[in-house]
Amino acid sequence: MASTVTESRPGYGQLLRTPRAWTFLLPGFAARQPFAMLTISIVLLVQHTTGSYGAAGAVSAATGVSMALFAPFSGKLADRFGQRAVLVPGVLVHSASVIALTVLALSDAPLWALFVAAVPAGASTPQIGPMVRARWGVKLQDSPLATTAAAFESVTDELTFVLGPLLATALCTGIDPSAGLLTEAGLTLVGGLLFAAQKSTQPQPSSQHEEGHARVEHVSALRIPGVRVLIVTFLGIGAVFGGMQVSLAAFTESIGEPGLNGVLYGTFAAGNMLSGLVCGALAWKVSPQRRLLVAYAALTLMASGLWAAHSALLLAGIGLLVGVCIAPALITGYTLVDKLVPPTGRTEAFTWLTGAVALGQAAAVTVAGQLEDRLWDGAGFLVPLGGTALALVVLVTLRSRLVPKAPGRTVARGVGHRVPVTVD
Repeated sequence: MASTVTESRPGYGQLLRTPRAWTFLLPGFAARQPFAMLTISIVLLVQHTTGSYGAAGAVSAATGVSMALFAPFSGKLADRFGQRAVLVPGVLVHSASVIALTVLALSDAPLWALFVAAVPAGASTPQIGPMVRARWGVKLQDSPLATTAAAFESVTDELTFVLGPLLATALCTGIDPSAGLLTEAGLTLVGGLLFAAQKSTQPQPSSQHEEGHARVEHVSALRIPGVRVLIVTFLGIGAVFGGMQVSLAAFTESIGEPGLNGVLYGTFAAGNMLSGLVCGALAWKVSPQRRLLVAYAALTLMASGLWAAHSALLLAGIGLLVGVCIAPALITGYTLVDKLVPPTGRTEAFTWLTGAVALGQAAAVTVAGQLEDRLWDGAGFLVPLGGTALALVVLVTLRSRLVPKAPGRTVARGVGHRVPVTVD
């Protein structure tokens, strides 16, 4: 990528030596693991009890959509009243909903009953990743380690999405079809409560600032123009994840090697993880706004070659490059939140971005599946290209909104005139 590097950035070792960081990192990792276990565990259990992949996918999609829609509301409440106030009831509702869904599925309940349980299970999924990022923001503020922390979280997310499905699949196939969901509920409950107990590292709730006449105006992160641009950008990234999942499975099935699906997707994920590690260990001279443009243009370019790959080896190479381009875009997007959004709204902003990825992924899975069924093998790879290309157009057109507004200052206009003028 066309970025200039000056020197090694303060590294991961220094980041992990941040005082009290481990008190929220360890329980946070345990609590965010279920995030990647939920949908695959639902698919495996519901398919086992109904015999239908269509029903399993629909119930899983209901969970994903409700998660994406309710996550920003959860983030806004966390900013207002504190993470602990949202997490404790949230993990209780989530665990109860997941257990109810499991019991209903094992009892051969009608499909509508599974949807009734799936919606609150998704809506109450604890947003641990955004909450960890918000805690890093409190700890680091304007430190050079802020970008390193964003990279560290990106790699942690990717590791979660590698380990979570593997653990869920092993439990469902090796122990019992319900074991994946029951483990997910248990990890969420224990990890979430342990994370919530770390009160000293959570951002100060904005409601605590409202003493006497000094009230804080609660402005939604969605009203910040730069956040809206980033949401569109992250929808395109979600389209890559969803399109790759369906299209790689269809491709390996078409060549008679379904076992290669895990290898190809693992190669794609490995590119993302390695790129994230490198991105966080370097100090960039280029502004984050320009870095995001370059990274996203490179992502769109790499995604444009997926549909033309006709061999597993070529597809693995292109998939690796696509993964390499995703991490810089994700990391830079999260870094920009710290510059665009005041501390009292960052958890909400992070959940908007996380929800955008989930929503883009859900839409991409649906569209890519239809393209694979109705057109040619590999047509689903057009989804990552289309999603990133559309988002790139929005990003280029509205890139000025990613520049934080400078505080206004008062100047004199002309000799002898004292009319104050606010200049941005």
